[in-house]
Amino acid sequence: MTGGDGDVTAAPAGPPPPLDWRFSQVFGERTAGEEVQEVDIISAIEFDKSGDHLATGDRGGRVVLFERTDTKEHGGSRKDLEKTDYPSGRHPEFRYKTEFQSHEPEFDYLKSLEIEEKINKIKWCQTANGAVFLLSTNDKTIKFWKVQEKKVKKIADMNMNMDVSKAVGNGNVASSSSQKSSHGVNGEYTDKSYTSLTLTKDLGFQSLRLPVVTSNETSLVARCRRVYAHAHDYHINSISNNSDGETFISADDLRINLWNLEISNQSFNIVDVKPTNMEDLTEVITSAEFHPTHCNTLAYSSSKGSIRLIDLRQSALCDRHSKLFEEQEAPGSRSFFTEIIASISDIKFGRNGRYILSRDYMTLKLWDINMDAGPVSTFQVHEYLRPKLCDLYENDSIFDKFECCLSGDGMRVATGSYSNLFRVFGSGPTSTEATTLEASKNPMRRQVQTPARPSRSLSSSITRVVRRGAESPGNDTNGNSFDFTTKLLHLAWHPTENSIACAAANSLYMYYASNESTP
Repeated sequence: MTGGDGDVTAAPAGPPPPLDWRFSQVFGERTAGEEVQEVDIISAIEFDKSGDHLATGDRGGRVVLFERTDTKEHGGSRKDLEKTDYPSGRHPEFRYKTEFQSHEPEFDYLKSLEIEEKINKIKWCQTANGAVFLLSTNDKTIKFWKVQEKKVKKIADMNMNMDVSKAVGNGNVASSSSQKSSHGVNGEYTDKSYTSLTLTKDLGFQSLRLPVVTSNETSLVARCRRVYAHAHDYHINSISNNSDGETFISADDLRINLWNLEISNQSFNIVDVKPTNMEDLTEVITSAEFHPTHCNTLAYSSSKGSIRLIDLRQSALCDRHSKLFEEQEAPGSRSFFTEIIASISDIKFGRNGRYILSRDYMTLKLWDINMDAGPVSTFQVHEYLRPKLCDLYENDSIFDKFECCLSGDGMRVATGSYSNLFRVFGSGPTSTEATTLEASKNPMRRQVQTPARPSRSLSSSITRVVRRGAESPGNDTNGNSFDFTTKLLHLAWHPTENSIACAAANSLYMYYASNESTP
């Protein structure tokens, strides 16, 4: 922009353009008409901190590991690659690494309860000596796994021929054998090597063939290091690593326990919301996560739509929260479904720990931990389904638990929906980005136009609230075009790049985005 005297003035910076999402890879893609086995459906997905490894868990109790290959092909570490001119929108490539059976179906004879093998959560731990470590859990038991490469010893050949008569004649074998001599059971002095050679000679064999053992090949071996069991009466819904690298938490409906990775037979109960009389129970814990950098801080959500921040330094049993985040109910808006759709199914801290992202049935909410008056942004995900809440209640879809995730830079958030769709929103203060993508090889097939961002006066709320994305991503605003049996519950955002992995039934889809959208 040029002024009257020829000076160039910079145009005001606008919101960043929406990302151009592209298909990258798919693992376990179904063919047309193929029936999906229940045990093959993916139930957990997680990137490690570097983004070079990805883990998925399924309802059959298996954990599958993938590793990134495109960074290795270009050589050097991730930091070295960032210093080069290698484009940031490069095509991420992962390959299958290994898989192992993490959990088996069990039966609790005391409670006459079947414990299914389904993996509820996976969390990566710190790597050491070339091995990777991770935690996996089903409804009752948490396991700590170590996966590393081990050399496979094989007999390559039997080609070492030794002339027994010459070996015995010149005394080489006798001298070498004497070093390996040992006392027998009755105290007798024996020389097994010399005896075997002598017997071989006496039997008429002129040479002894010795095996050659090589270890050129390597094999990935998964070994369960520890089992953390018998600490939860209710189903485990969350596990989270502490930033100290030594402890982690596990949460069920009523309690949160603190564990040390090295101690499997003892845990400390730090949160207990179980009332004396269970008839007085009004809310349950739905998700819990440690702060990414402060080892004394964690947050947990409830079925009433609230998030509590607790400080482990205050007391051994954290009965009182340090901060409470909840949105006030609008007058006259209460209905039979209000508490059901307000239940938070997942929470995630942003990478710097400043923000918390929460997902309830209808919306995504972004909270600033320094502002407890209300969410700073609200993203409408299922608003178009509000007229169908009765039907969703009848078929139990209203109780589906969708996960959420944030980008590494905190500028975008994402969550899943029905018909294998997932939505990406820009979380910046001026962003209007609201993209709908389908878990298929053509992710933009169901794309709709992003509406203008509604304005909201600051006088109406203490906090600046953003509400967008309320349009239906389908063809019918009543949601009739949606298949509620195909739901995208689990997804994860790469920690350092604009890349998303999502699970559609038994298939793992991966997408990447360029820095700018194509015109």
